Amino acid sequence: MMQEYAVGITGIGSYLPEKEVTNFDIEKMVDTTDEWIRTRTGISCRRVADERVATSDLSTEAAKRALADAGIEAAELDLIIVATVTPDMAFPSTACIVQSNIKAVKAAAFDIEAACSGFLYAMTVGQQFIKNGFYKNVLIIGAETLSKVVDWEDRNTCVLFGDGAGAVVLQRVEEGYGILSSYLGADGFNGSALAQPGGGSRIPATIESVTNKLHFVKMDGSEVFKFAVRVMGKAAMEALELCGLTLEDIDFMIPHQANIRIIDAAAKRLKLPMEKVYVNLDRYGNMSAASVPVALDEAVRENRIKKGDIVVLVAFGGGLTWGSSVLKWSK
Repeated sequence: MMQEYAVGITGIGSYLPEKEVTNFDIEKMVDTTDEWIRTRTGISCRRVADERVATSDLSTEAAKRALADAGIEAAELDLIIVATVTPDMAFPSTACIVQSNIKAVKAAAFDIEAACSGFLYAMTVGQQFIKNGFYKNVLIIGAETLSKVVDWEDRNTCVLFGDGAGAVVLQRVEEGYGILSSYLGADGFNGSALAQPGGGSRIPATIESVTNKLHFVKMDGSEVFKFAVRVMGKAAMEALELCGLTLEDIDFMIPHQANIRIIDAAAKRLKLPMEKVYVNLDRYGNMSAASVPVALDEAVRENRIKKGDIVVLVAFGGGLTWGSSVLKWSK
């Protein structure tokens, strides 16, 4: 029987663009108000990348910080996975561009696209390579420059999204620690509720597709909200069940940062007081695949998470997709 190894996060880092766009800035672009945005979403501000900055640039900086935290060199990496819906280009993958940037000379590299659930999908995939002994050092990055695919004249979407990147290093850890379970799911039947229609093989780029704004994010907000409220708590509970834990065992939760009302609903379902739930969407908005790793990095740096804590990561996103992981923190 093949030996299986415990896998955990041994290094973590994040990187955010410097430029802030506040709700008051957005008031000057579209018919909305700071109060309307805050009361319905919880968002006050978001970071926006410079027009010359691509997703790989944010990813590279987050990767360097995670590697430094883990105490390993890029040359020791076996694999790089980038989760993103805003890659630099269709190909090469953003992961290959990061590999070149950090000089991870022996690493395989590829991207995963599961929208806001992308980081959890990528971490679950990366875990398998270490768990079965195939690799020892895996870098997982969740990164987005959503500002480049948001219609800044659409008040329903432009208020929601921000740019950023978070990265973790996965390695073998002490038995009983690390990733205890993961639960992934999808509902492709309702994928049109959150989509970027243009730019692929279905609707290639044309003058008409650009004129009709098909390369921007399109969202049915009420449908996505109902889906998220339903699935966030359920996904977390499924992951807990898989590793034999209960709601009482949760020490801390890092949810996807999309909407404060969705986070509140998930916390209530899991019977968690908000002091055990990390929230930073007021400062950064929804960073899609970057939301969970950036929030996790901040929580760790603020000493909100300590070794031995049971931490639940949970997200939902376009696809429609969802994912959750339960970790016994190993750092």
